[in-house]
Formats: sequence, C-alpha cells, structure tokens
Amino acid sequence: MTWHGGLRRAPSENAAEPERASGGRAPDELSLVLAQAVVSAIEYADGYAGGIYLRSRNSQLLRLAVLAGLPNPLFRPWSRMHVNRPFPVAEAYTSGRPVLLANAEEAMSRFPQLTAGLPFPFGSLYLPVTDGRERFGVLVVLRPATPGESVPYTDCRGLQQIARHLGTELAGLAREGARVVWDEEPVPVQLPFTTTSPVRIGHFAWDIDTGAVEADDELCRILGTDPARFPGTIDALTALLAPEEAYGLRTLACGTGHAGGPVVRRMRLRGPDGRTSLLELAGRRTGPSGEVPDSRLDGFLVDLGAGPVHTEAADRLPRGIFSLDRLGRITYVNQPAEKLLGRARAELVGQVLWEVLPWFGHRSYGDHHRAALLAREPVHFLARRSADDWLSVSFYPGHDGVTAALCATEQPAHAPETGLGFLDEEAAGVYRPVALAIALTEAVTARQVSAVVTQELLPAFGGRQLAIYLLSERHLYLAWETGFPKGFLDRFDGVGLDAELPGVQTLTTGRPIFFESMQRLAMAYPGVPLDADIGARAFLPLIASGRPVGSCILGFDQPRGFTPEERTVLTALAGLIAQALQRARRYDSEAALARGLQNALLPHRLPVLDHVDTAARYLPGTQGMDIGGDWYDVIETGQGLALVIGDVQGHGVAAAATMGQLRSAVRAFALSGHDPQEVVSGTNRLLIDLDPGQIASCCYIVLEPATGVTRAVRAGHPQPLLRRPDGAVEVLDLPGGIVLGVTPDAAYPVSTLRLAPGSVLVLFTDGLVEQAGVDIDVGIERLRGTVEAAVAPTLSEMADRVIREARQEPDRPDDIALLLAARRFHP
Repeated sequence: MTWHGGLRRAPSENAAEPERASGGRAPDELSLVLAQAVVSAIEYADGYAGGIYLRSRNSQLLRLAVLAGLPNPLFRPWSRMHVNRPFPVAEAYTSGRPVLLANAEEAMSRFPQLTAGLPFPFGSLYLPVTDGRERFGVLVVLRPATPGESVPYTDCRGLQQIARHLGTELAGLAREGARVVWDEEPVPVQLPFTTTSPVRIGHFAWDIDTGAVEADDELCRILGTDPARFPGTIDALTALLAPEEAYGLRTLACGTGHAGGPVVRRMRLRGPDGRTSLLELAGRRTGPSGEVPDSRLDGFLVDLGAGPVHTEAADRLPRGIFSLDRLGRITYVNQPAEKLLGRARAELVGQVLWEVLPWFGHRSYGDHHRAALLAREPVHFLARRSADDWLSVSFYPGHDGVTAALCATEQPAHAPETGLGFLDEEAAGVYRPVALAIALTEAVTARQVSAVVTQELLPAFGGRQLAIYLLSERHLYLAWETGFPKGFLDRFDGVGLDAELPGVQTLTTGRPIFFESMQRLAMAYPGVPLDADIGARAFLPLIASGRPVGSCILGFDQPRGFTPEERTVLTALAGLIAQALQRARRYDSEAALARGLQNALLPHRLPVLDHVDTAARYLPGTQGMDIGGDWYDVIETGQGLALVIGDVQGHGVAAAATMGQLRSAVRAFALSGHDPQEVVSGTNRLLIDLDPGQIASCCYIVLEPATGVTRAVRAGHPQPLLRRPDGAVEVLDLPGGIVLGVTPDAAYPVSTLRLAPGSVLVLFTDGLVEQAGVDIDVGIERLRGTVEAAVAPTLSEMADRVIREARQEPDRPDDIALLLAARRFHP
C-alpha cells in the first residue's frame, strides 16, 4: 500500500519501488514500506526528493534507509547521523517534534552545519516517525524554497499523518518479528516522472482499396474529433490534418502497401493543436501465400504529450547534449556529446554518469551536480577530461533530472573555478565544511577555534588575512589575527558597538558585509584606515543561538566578487565559528573554576620530616586544556608517613570536586589511625555512597621513616617505581584490588617491603606513561629509564628532570601527578 495525505490508497502504475540491487535481489517488505511512504510524502509536499532515516544497531546513530530522487554517492556524507549532532534530522528524532525549514535563511540561522555543507536555496521538512510509543526514525522531504514564508500548517499536518501511519506500519512489522533497524547502504528510489499530459496511443485500420478507416476512440481524441461523428473514411481522417501532413500520410501508405513483403514505416504527424505525434504504419501488399492480395494497413498514432527533443534535431546542435535522471543515469546523448565524451551512445545510455565516465566522478564536479539537483538553478563550470582536454559544462536541472550541455574549450590560464567559484580543482568543490565542522568540535579554547579557522577556512577560500573580535560588555576585543600588518588592528581593539565600522555593523545588524575591493570599502566607510589599496573583504557576524558573540574579518590580496553560494557558505560557517567560540567561552569559565578548585584542593606544601624527603609535581594536559582529577598528598599519621596518589576518571569540575572529596576522605581515615587496607576500603565505600557516577584509582603507602618498613595498597593504580641506593630502578609488583567506586565488598591486599636508606619511591598517575597508539608498558619502561638517568643532588631536582621529559611531549591527553619520597641516610 502507499500513503497520501495520511490516507491509504491502492498501488497505482506510477507507484515507485526501490531500485533493485546490482545482484537483482527483490526489495524486502521493510524497504518497500519505506519507499512507498517517502514517495507519497514527496508528492504530497510538492517536493523533488526525500528519504527516511532509521535507527541502527548503534543507539546513537541514525542511518539513511531510503533515498528518493537523489543519487546515493553524492549524498553519502549525510547517510549517517548521530542523534546528538546539531542537525535537523537529529533534533526531530530526539525531540519528537517536526523541524520545518522553509528556506536557506531559516536553515542557516538554526542549523549552520547543514547550510555549510549544502549551501543551496531549498526547503526541507523533517518529521519524526513514531507510533506514539516507539521512535523509529525521521522522514525527510526536500522541496523548493519559499523565501519569506513559513511552511503551511496543512503541509505539516498532512506529512505528520504520513509519518504516523508509517510508524504504525513499522510497529506492525516489529510485532511480526521484523527488525526495524538499518545498518546498510541507502536503498535508491526512482520517483515517478511528471509530464504535462499523459502519453496516448490511438489505433486505426485502413483499407487502401476502399478508403475505409476504422479508428478507435483514442485516435479520434488525439486528432480532436468526436468518435461518434467520425465517418470512417480516409478523406475524413486527412481532413483533420494540414495539407502537407495529408499528402505525407498518403505517400507513406503507398510506399508501405506496394512493398513486396511486411514493412513498417514511420513519420511525424502534426495534429490540429500543433503538437507532433508519431505515426507508424504496418502492412503487406501481397498475402502470405503470394496469391491473396491484402490491401489492409494497420496504423498507430502516439501522442507523447509535451513532446521530447527529436534525436536528429538534437544531433544538429553545435553543442553536446546529454540528460540524466535524478539518480544520475544517462537517459539521452546526442552525436556531438558522443565525440566530446569519447564514448558511443550505446555505451552511455542507461549507465550511471560517474561509473561509465570515471573522470566525471571528481568530487568538485559532484558538488556541481548536487547544486543543480538541490538549487534547481543552472550551474556552469569547467571540467578536465584528460590532461589536455577541457570542457565547458552547464547543468540545467528540472523536476525529473538534469540536462547537460558541453563544448570543448581552451585550457584555462589558472585552475578552473568550481561550482561556487572560490575553490581550485584540488580543493574539491564546495569547500570542506565537514572537515571544518569536525575540527571546530575538537577545538576547546578560543585560541584553538581561531587556529582551526586559520588552517581550514583561509586556504579553502584563497584568503590571506583573518581577524576575530569577541564581544564583551558592549565592546569588541581583538582575539586573533593573522596576515595583517603588525599593529594595524590595534586601533580597532576595544571599539564600542556605536562605532561606524563594518566589523561592528555586521554584528549589530546580523548581516554579513562584502566588499569586492578596498576602494568599495573606502567609499562605504570614508575615513576608516585601510591596510592595503587593493583586495576584497568579507565581514561576518558571529552569532550563536541568536546571541552575538563577535565578528570575523576575511581579507583577500586581490579584488574578487562573492557569488550567492559563497555568501551563503561563509555566513553559515560564521555560525559554526560562533557556536564553537561560545562553547569555548563556557569551557574557559568551567576550566577556570575547576583549575581554581583543583589548586585549592591540592596541598600547597609538603611536610618537612626527619629521615624522609618528599617532592611533588603537577603538569596539566595540553589536549583540550581539561582539568583532571589527579591528586597527591603526604600525611603524617601515628603509624608513619602516608604517601597518597590517585586519579579520578573524567575531567572538569565534577572530577575535581570528586577528587577533593576523596582526598579529604583518605586524610580523615588516615588521621583516625586506620591501617592502609581500612583507609582504602573506607574510601571505596564512601565513593559508592556519594554515587557521583565516577570511579578512581589510588595508591596508598605508609612509610616508617626510622625503619624503612613500608606497607602499600593499590586500587587499580599503576605500579610505583623503586630507585635503589645503587641507582638501579625497578617496577614494583604489588598486588592490588579493583578501582574505587565499583563494589563495596572489594578486597585490597597489603604489601610489605623495606626501603633502604638512599632509596626513592616514585608514585605517578597514568598521564605520565600513557601515549596514544603505544602500549603502556613502553611508557613505563621509558619512565624507568628516565628515573634511572636522573642523577640529581636533591629530590626536587630529580622531580624537575622527570617532569621535563614529559613536557617535551606536545600532545598530552591527560594531566600528570608525580610524587617522590626518599629515605635519607642516617648521619
């Protein structure tokens, strides 16, 4: 069954089915249900493409199950969608509410990531698919944009009914034992073609000897006469035609009838409304036995509706012409196109463009194809078929596909511009917004965000200068600059929002400002100091969730124009940058709070004791600048000197707060006279009672300074190192229990050893020995060698040498805590 407006209807001959896979496997019931639903939704909303995302085996991932009206390869980057990503598909799924984007402006303001990747003027509708109890996925419809208008309520309501009926159907399949999840490639679905009028076929039988004609009703309607009033003669039939058409028909009949055997002949016939139809006559003048004469001719008249371009007419055009359906298959090729493409028509028709012509699969050409399908506006670009062969290509899109026109051209003096006019051929089309978006999500601080923009954005757009200003208390402060003359931007640092400057006005108005040259900028803002006499400038507002964050300036060495697509992409990317900067500000605030909390909780100084020296160091990580839960402590107890080191899993304020609670707990248990096993067991139970959702590792050692007797307990923490008086260093093998916070009944065995005078205990957290892609044993062995080589007159200098080695690693994902304790020689 199919759906239309939320109501079931019987299948029609136009109902679309999924394309069969290359192996010829018939579609299963799930894919058929999905395909019929999405086609009905597209037709209902007057759309031109759509798809359905379903949940996958990964609960955090939606997969595109069917894609109708668009080729899969061109939309593969959007075939997987995490439910926590800021995209409309994810929001519709997680919120359970429709997301309706009438145009690119609305999409840009709400979902800049979407617009950055697809910077074209189209509308998109996203409906959650649910049966009221269970969420299955999201129904998506793409349709022409409606600038300045919202999506009509009736459209939304009808699509919601279709989505709900689909949800009910999927729930039924689930109850029957089907798995309503998707982990495969999307099923491609061809949409029904739209034509101005249906194809009609009329039939007639003509007795040449008597002139009698038997015509069916359809033939009469094609020729514009009432079937009941047709007299049934050839004269009456030709009277409905223009004189030249009538003579052509009789000539064709004579040639067909006098042939010495079966023959079929065709001609084009212009009807009374001026449209051309195809006429086919078939006859046999001599009977099968050669004796019985047969003067009967059978004819068919085919009315093709609007009428396609005739093959020979297109062959006479000076340009190459070929057509593609919406899935990228070639449906027509004229003779000049055969020569330009270097392949025969028979080899091309019916094949997928980038499969039969691999050079057309260049990713920048895919951007143009994508633009034509979504924007429904002509796209023009240069393409290179081989090292010396260049083609000028134009894509002209329509509802049912794309017609391409091409001709040979000279090799350009520079790399050809691609679809949006600002990337060279090697930079791959519509920039790389996905790469920029990923890089921005990984950037944590404002400086990291600015560095990403410098590394990713400027090269892609051919820019040479970048400045980012951040808003604080109604003033814009320079946060990052590159490429400008030294000191030039200082005069604009701290300007108020009432200043007559483009960088200010782009933020206060929320609209980007583009200048094709510095002369244009000088005319618009006379008196504003300029750093160059030439070049273009783009001033972009940094606005996140409707809140102003700052402004961004892009500078170019040469004058240049900005196409509508460029402006859309740049504005959308500015939204991404604003979101990243806003997130960085929140993180900076949290990091400052966590750092202050951590500094307050760690011991400011270690106790000075007879017989034992101690030294400690703390080194923050460099990746993400996140605050960890590492801690150390030295406690004087009645049983000896307690050496403590631990690591709370996680980062940020929560980890720092838990670290503070654990340090206080260990200190309280130790000062209460508990033995090492009781201290660790009690801390474990306390962490479980607090239930912060975190776990922690810990190593607790009690050293009797006078005798050197040492008792140690480990809870999932790395083994300490022991440097002996002769300088040899070994990794201790202390039995231990599981990490703190897992089970209240965990057992923590105690190990006893004796430290000789001159021995050094080395306690550390795993940040000191862990390295991405390297086994931790390698890191421990490296640390052992460092400690062995760290001959120093004092313990503090030894700690500095160990930590200096760690500082040389540029990317440390975790913080490092180091605690050294040395037993002195007796005087």
